[in-house]
Amino acid sequence: MNICPITYLPCGDDKYSKEGIKRLSKKLNDLNDLTLTQEEQLKEAAARADKMSIQGVQPKLNAKLNIKEERFEIVDIKGRFILKPQNYLYSELPENESLTMKLAELVDINVPLNGMVYSIDGKFTYFIKRFDRYGRDKKLAVEDFAQLAGKTRETKYDYSMEGVAKLIDKFCTFPMIEKVKLFRLTIFNFLVGNEDMHLKNFSILVNNNKVELSPAYDLLNTTIVLTGVQEETALPLAGRKRKLNAGILIDYFGKDFLGINDTVISQILEKFIRSFKEWERLISISFLSNEMKEKYFELLNKRRKLLF
Repeated sequence: MNICPITYLPCGDDKYSKEGIKRLSKKLNDLNDLTLTQEEQLKEAAARADKMSIQGVQPKLNAKLNIKEERFEIVDIKGRFILKPQNYLYSELPENESLTMKLAELVDINVPLNGMVYSIDGKFTYFIKRFDRYGRDKKLAVEDFAQLAGKTRETKYDYSMEGVAKLIDKFCTFPMIEKVKLFRLTIFNFLVGNEDMHLKNFSILVNNNKVELSPAYDLLNTTIVLTGVQEETALPLAGRKRKLNAGILIDYFGKDFLGINDTVISQILEKFIRSFKEWERLISISFLSNEMKEKYFELLNKRRKLLF
């Protein structure tokens, strides 16, 4: 029995579930493999880097969905999806990010449509739908927090979580709503070991004349990928990047600094607690190797004991 890499639902002998295919497009009846191998995708990403505005540390490709051929098609412009192939430096990143985004969705974190697609060599490539595109070639205004803070790609770690909250106060239409989202995301990142949430991984967008946080992206368990990681957050909180605990994350940041009331905080934390069993189930059926699954379980159990 196969598991669909888009929905994580059983799909029999098929590669994808019908629901997963229809999430991509109601016009799709099937989804064919990417025509490029991992190596070819990485070469394409390097060759097209100067033509694309989505480049970060991970190699990325712009893509659109070719309904007629029932496959993703790599393009230079007007892509609706971002593809992230396997990486030679860090193992199982597509599988890691796909799983972590699924876990985020279970605790009410807004994420774009995402999943994995098979490549012609049998390896997975992660995909995510761009949240700044809609209609026919229309684009929402988006700025990441490095731009808002006057930082660059080289200085994207030179800030703090308190500073991120102040930028929300300054730019967002309804700051309190967005700060609740920030608190939820901060708790999530701590629990799943995402210690690389720098300024360029936060963004605001303008939607119907309202400035709000964008859907979450680039969520993955970096702690189990990187060796010798000591930090627990990319941006310091209460002046520290490690040895975080409930007092700092919940009492100081959530209640005192963000000003979120006890009722809302309790509701958020209860949602996490109720989701842990389903988190464990998804980790166990995920596409990570057994070794990576064990590391994910171990970290999650360690972190949740610190908060609950």
